[in-house]
Amino acid sequence: MRAHQLETGRTFAVAFDHGDDFFTALAEFCTENGVRQGYIPTFIAGFAAVKLVGTCEKLDDPVAPVRSHVHLTNAEAIGGGVVAYNPESGQIEPHIHVAVGLKEHSANGYTSHLLEARVQLLTELIFVEVTSPNLRRKRDPQMYDIPLLSFGPSA
Repeated sequence: MRAHQLETGRTFAVAFDHGDDFFTALAEFCTENGVRQGYIPTFIAGFAAVKLVGTCEKLDDPVAPVRSHVHLTNAEAIGGGVVAYNPESGQIEPHIHVAVGLKEHSANGYTSHLLEARVQLLTELIFVEVTSPNLRRKRDPQMYDIPLLSFGPSA
């Protein structure tokens, strides 16, 4: 277990527009507001198209990350996540999970890691900026090389 007390900065209400790419809009919001890292305690969204980690195949190693995806359309979602910053690339590194219901299939649901999404009508989120410590993602070769959250010294 790893933990670190967070110092928070600004809190934003953010609305993405119909047709926006979720991750592009999130990156634009961060750039325009000088935000490098933070967390999204919750968001609600309509997605015209969404890609989530998932498979219907039998897993050889049920602990290993699933590298395939499912593609869904016309969905409602609720989610949250953490946004770290990569100083080498100068880019944010979001880790977002969602619960998605398919509107025309009795709101049948899927829950997983969000890979891609295109906004349908709206997405509304709360973004809380973290000013300290530095949130980074470091790949762990002992854990399938997944990028795990780490806490570094403040800049």
